[in-house]
Amino acid sequence: MSIRVIAVDNSEELLEKITRILKEMDDVEFCGSFGEAIAAIQYVKKEPVDLVFSDVVMPDISGITLAAKIYQLPDPPEVVLLSGIPGFSLEAWKIRAFGFIIKPYTRGQIVDMLNRYRCEKAAEKVLS
Repeated sequence: MSIRVIAVDNSEELLEKITRILKEMDDVEFCGSFGEAIAAIQYVKKEPVDLVFSDVVMPDISGITLAAKIYQLPDPPEVVLLSGIPGFSLEAWKIRAFGFIIKPYTRGQIVDMLNRYRCEKAAEKVLS
């Protein structure tokens, strides 16, 4: 199962890092990277996406707000929030984000989140 993924981060360096990690994975279809949350929302409204990896602290709108807006869409993708501030994990939980990874993240943490996504989708298929 190929997972359609986008990444959102206003830090060019971190956006390049997660983009590189995701592009190296065989079972991931990397659909795009965005430096602004608003551009990411516009993309998700038009294109099918399974998973969004998003920074929390961004200048236009926060990753928390991005996730909340995405979850209002019909058939929304899941959102994994990334932050160097552990306190945001509570906010991620409140909006029912799929996951939260503390920066600096590793390739292994991204792989673990993708594996969790695969497992949950497989379980949903079995139950339906």
